[in-house]
Amino acid sequence: MSDTTRTAEDILPARLCMALDLGASRWHVAFLRDTTRRPKVHVVAAGDFGTLLDKAVAAKKRLGLSADAPISSCYEAGRDGFWIHRELVRRGVDNHVIDPGSIEVERRSRKRKTDRIDATKEVVRLVRFVGGDKHAFRTVKVPDEAAEDARRMTRERRRLKKECTQHQTRIRALLATIGVREERVMVLALRADGQPLPPLLRAELEREMERLKLVREHLRAVEANIKAYVETSPDATAEKCRMLSGLKGIGIRSAASLCLEFFGWRQLRNRRQVGGLAGLTGTPHQSGDMNHEQGISKAGNSSIRTSMVELAWGWLRYQPNSDLSRWFVERFGGGKSRQRRIGVVALARKLLVALWRFVDQGVVPTGALLTPMPRLS
Repeated sequence: MSDTTRTAEDILPARLCMALDLGASRWHVAFLRDTTRRPKVHVVAAGDFGTLLDKAVAAKKRLGLSADAPISSCYEAGRDGFWIHRELVRRGVDNHVIDPGSIEVERRSRKRKTDRIDATKEVVRLVRFVGGDKHAFRTVKVPDEAAEDARRMTRERRRLKKECTQHQTRIRALLATIGVREERVMVLALRADGQPLPPLLRAELEREMERLKLVREHLRAVEANIKAYVETSPDATAEKCRMLSGLKGIGIRSAASLCLEFFGWRQLRNRRQVGGLAGLTGTPHQSGDMNHEQGISKAGNSSIRTSMVELAWGWLRYQPNSDLSRWFVERFGGGKSRQRRIGVVALARKLLVALWRFVDQGVVPTGALLTPMPRLS
């Protein structure tokens, strides 16, 4: 029988496909066996796996599947994280977590969108995916519970640093309203004209300073946890952190962020995956005689991308004799500041690939200096 005459049931495995569109209080669940049928959508309470699997059993019977037919499911990665994936896998379901950025989107200015429609579209894509069409969507690599929990340290640190900046900016803005350019208002306690601070403004500033002090205490505690993890943990990710922080110009904080988010638990196969995951790959635009580069895609981990740009500037300072630094100087060293800023992004991509090869394959970047593991200040 040729492929042109084979039906969808012949090509697809005899399994039930189930797509979940997740909401805060309820889930829309669509069931399908193959694309020759119309999906059936049900609504269940969020987290009610018993009812969900009962609906799956009824769907098998309705679609002519045996009671022991396997179930494939999917849902989009988002606020709910991966606990749903782990629970479905524990109950024997072959689940896939979809990368939302890989989903095909209609280019109409207005389109119909409801949870029911989204679930219907997802289950059709899942049927294509389990039938061998790997372009139907891309899946997310799910970390184990220990790796997911370890990421909390570096992510909380980023949030706390942002919160510190917000409080500092607010204090400066309040002081600017009375002509004061000094942040240490508790020491100064005077306006620019020498008069005492207004009482309500002073009270607000005191509350802002207390919040800033508390956030800084939390930040120090989180950084102490990161330091203890990198220095004492026996797991493989911590070992990679220690290895990476042995490169001059890369500290414990940066090494922990890179390994816990990027290098520690992911299985990266080539430099294209490394650059693409950080959103540091190019986006060419070619049509007819028009051919130009639109810049980096930014479709990746934004925190890693930001960290790598910062590390690239530090690499130029602390590793001036490395091949990467020499390449930057030859290409962009004589240019204006804008050209150097463009060049440092290219350096960040090359540096990220070099660091991946260092922790994954033990290949030291050419010309790079190794130092003892730095300590947090």
